Amino acid sequence: MILNILVLSFYFEPALCAGSFRTTSIVKELEAILPAETHIDVVTTLPNRYKTFSADAPNIDQKHGKNVYRIALPPHQSGMLDQSKAFLVFSREALNHVAQGEYDLVFATSSRLMTAVLGAWIAGRKQAPLYLDIRDIFVDTIKDVLPQKVSLIIRPFFSILEKWAIQKASRINLVSEGFAGYFQSRYPTKDYSYFSNGIDEEFIRANIHTDEPVKEFVNNTITVLYAGNIGEGQGLHAILPALAKRMVGRLHFKVIGDGGRKEALIKALEDEGVTNVDLYKPVKRDELIKAYRGADVLFLHLNDYDAFKKVLPSKLFEYAAMGKPIWAGIAGYPAEFVSSEITNSAVFPPCNSEQAVHVFENLNLKTVPRHNFVKKYARQNIAKNMAREIINIAEGNLS
Repeated sequence: MILNILVLSFYFEPALCAGSFRTTSIVKELEAILPAETHIDVVTTLPNRYKTFSADAPNIDQKHGKNVYRIALPPHQSGMLDQSKAFLVFSREALNHVAQGEYDLVFATSSRLMTAVLGAWIAGRKQAPLYLDIRDIFVDTIKDVLPQKVSLIIRPFFSILEKWAIQKASRINLVSEGFAGYFQSRYPTKDYSYFSNGIDEEFIRANIHTDEPVKEFVNNTITVLYAGNIGEGQGLHAILPALAKRMVGRLHFKVIGDGGRKEALIKALEDEGVTNVDLYKPVKRDELIKAYRGADVLFLHLNDYDAFKKVLPSKLFEYAAMGKPIWAGIAGYPAEFVSSEITNSAVFPPCNSEQAVHVFENLNLKTVPRHNFVKKYARQNIAKNMAREIINIAEGNLS
């Protein structure tokens, strides 16, 4: 059966972020499964997440039945006003790109809700089924990360948009099982799947297959690495200054990344007089893997907000694939997931440097492959199963 599929994603290769890696893998699996005559349109943006990292990509990339349209956005920061302006440009140009197209299914992957709303609008106009891939609960998050007065004003509006988009969907995938309670209580009649994030092939290939000898750290400082976004959600500015100061002379922290709270982190480190934290700009994946291999412990942290007790950070999967000890400040569902699924991990309450120091002693400072975890959460397998479900829904629309 020949299908025409529209994929909407704010991020796509070569952008460096979880949304890009996820959408790219799903599209690749759709291409692999579908007949050669199938047509896939991907509407996305030019790499824009980090102002300190750019990657060359064509505005239009056409080959073998797949058209990728990358929309140029105006310069923007992580503030809500800037993000709103950027999304308006994206949505306007996306509507122009799809105006003449006919689609058997619209697939929209969304972390900040509005891509889901755009997908619902287009699906309605094209009379096509909508498959929503929900990677965050935007309405739940804004109550925590925005000032209370602002949240009280805008949250009801976004709640209406969320309800409208969810009700339009033929199928909804929740990237974290921690989202289930929120969505099932509000939209109990909808069908849900739970295809999580996963481990990309680069990290599976990099997985170390033999145990490394235990290191002796008598005269050497232990290297702790954090790699990823530096935003309000990660809350590094709320944990690293006090934690690094407690561990001076014993641990050296390396932070690779960028984001809206990087300046706050820099100021907090300076205010505390911290000397054992180094900051680096985002890097490509091959360099990132080298950094992982050179680290002794991999660090993760989410801010102490209720919304983050439901998420499942994509970073956990590539961390776990590297076989390194994982030290994570998380609570709720992600803490349960790490404790039950990832060996040689230590979890502490977010923003609690005293408990972080305490649980650090539980780590075995040794690289040990997590073969079962890697097999279970290989992204290719997850994306393949998700692609089959997307196709089934599209084909059902034609039957």
